[in-house]
Amino acid sequence: MRKLGKLLKWIDNNILKILLNFLIFFIPLYPKLPLIDIEYTYIYIRFEDFLIAFVYLVFLIQFLRKKVNFNWRFFFLFLSFWLSVFISFCLGHFILKTIPVNYIGILHSLRRVEYMGIFFIAYASVKNKKDFFYYLKLIILVLALVSLYGLGQKFFGWPAVQTMNPEYARGYLLFLTPEARISSTFSGHYDLASYLIFLIPIVISFYLLSHHLRYLVVFIFALTGLVLTASRISYIGYILTIFPFLFLQKKWRLAIFIFILTLTLTFANNNLTSRLKRTFQVKRILVDQKTGAVYVPQKITTKELPAGSFYITLKDQKNLNAKDLEEYKKKLILQKKIEATKSGNIVDIASLEANLKPLNTIVSDISFATRIQVEWPRAIKAFKKSPFFGTGPSSLTEATDNDYLRWLGETGIVGTLLFLTIILKIIYEVFKKILKSNIQEKTILKGFLFGIAALMINASYIDVFEASKVAYTFWITSGVFIGFVNLQKNKKEL
Repeated sequence: MRKLGKLLKWIDNNILKILLNFLIFFIPLYPKLPLIDIEYTYIYIRFEDFLIAFVYLVFLIQFLRKKVNFNWRFFFLFLSFWLSVFISFCLGHFILKTIPVNYIGILHSLRRVEYMGIFFIAYASVKNKKDFFYYLKLIILVLALVSLYGLGQKFFGWPAVQTMNPEYARGYLLFLTPEARISSTFSGHYDLASYLIFLIPIVISFYLLSHHLRYLVVFIFALTGLVLTASRISYIGYILTIFPFLFLQKKWRLAIFIFILTLTLTFANNNLTSRLKRTFQVKRILVDQKTGAVYVPQKITTKELPAGSFYITLKDQKNLNAKDLEEYKKKLILQKKIEATKSGNIVDIASLEANLKPLNTIVSDISFATRIQVEWPRAIKAFKKSPFFGTGPSSLTEATDNDYLRWLGETGIVGTLLFLTIILKIIYEVFKKILKSNIQEKTILKGFLFGIAALMINASYIDVFEASKVAYTFWITSGVFIGFVNLQKNKKEL
C-alpha cells in the first residue's frame, strides 16, 4: 500500500512530463486518420484533438492546485491574440456575413487555441537544465523516426495517409508512385518539409555541441527526406538558414561538407531539380486578345510541373512565327472544335483564330500562378474589406498558401501584429539568454532561432502555422526553450 501511495504521488508530481513525453512521440508519428466528419469542409476532427483536450484538462487541474509554473506575460499575449481571433469571427459571421457556416468558423478559431496552448504544457514541464536537454533529445529522436519512415515510403513502399485533397482526407492508405513526393506520417510533402527545416538547425547545433556522430546521421536522414519532398520553398528556407548558422559558428569544414552533400542529393533527385527549373520558364504562348485567355504550349505529365497562366511579357518579340508555335496553334483550334462538338456549343473558330496573339513571355508554374492569381488576391481583398480584424477564421477557405496574407485577411492588422509579437517575444527572450549563456548553451539557442527563421521563410508560401503537426511541434519546442530561458526566474518564484 505504501508503494502504491509513492507511485501515485510520483505520477501526480510528473503527470505533465509523462503526457508531454507521449505528445512529443504521438503527434508527429500518428497518421492523420479522420475520426469525425465536418460538413461543408474536408477537415476532420481527429483523435489527437481529444488527446490535447484531455492534456489541457489535466493542466488546468494541476494549475488550480498550484503545482505548475506559469508564464503570465506570455499568457496575456496569447490571450490577446485568441480574443482578437474570436472578435474577427463574430465580425465576419454576424456583420460582414463572410463566414456562412458558423461552426466551421468557431472550429477554426478554437484550432488556434488548441495548437498554441501546448506551449504552456511544455513550459511548465521544464524544471531544470536536464529536462531541457532531455526533451530536445526526444524531439530529435522523433525527427529521426519521421525521416526514416519517409525514406521507407520512397524505397520500400510504406503507406502514406495524406490530406492534400478531399478524397485523400478520408483516410485512405496511399502507396506512392516513383515520381511522387514523400510525406512520411504528415498530411503532405509541404508539412513534412516545414517540420524538417525547423528541426535541422537544432540537430546540427547538437552535433556541434557533442560531436556525436548520431546527430550527423539524423541530419543526413532529415536532409534526404527534405530533398525527396521536392518542396522548393522549404529547400530555399533550408539554404538560407543552415549555412548562415554554420558561418556564424565559424564551422567552415562542416559547412563545406554539408554544401557538397546538399548538392549531391539535390542533383540526384530529378523531381526537385525539375521543379526548381520550372518555377519560371521562358515560353512562347498564345493569348486571346478578346477574352484574355492564355494558352501555353506544353505536354502535361505526372513527372513535370505544368506552367500556369500567369506571365510577364518580354520586350524581345522576335521569331514569333516559329513553326512549332504555328503547329500548336493548329492543335489548339482542333481541340476547340472537338470540345464544341462534344458539348454541343457553338464556337466561332474563325474569330478565335483571328484573336490569338503569340507572345514571348516568362511564365510561372501552376503552383505559383494559383497563388498570385487566386489565393493571394482573395486574402488581400478580405484585408481591404476589413483591415483591422479581417473577415474571420475560415472566410478564406482551407488554404491561402501564405500565412502572412492569411493572418491579414482573416484576423486583420490586430491579429497579425499580435501573432507576430508572440513570435518576436520568443525570439527576444532566447536572444537575451544567448548574451548571458556559455558557449554550449549559445549553440543550441542559436540553432532554435535559425529554425524559427526557416519557418518564417516557409510561411511566405504555405500556411505553415496552420499545419497541425508542424504547429504542435513548433509550440512544444518553443515552450521547452522559453521554460529553459526562465529557469532562474521560476526558481525565485517557487
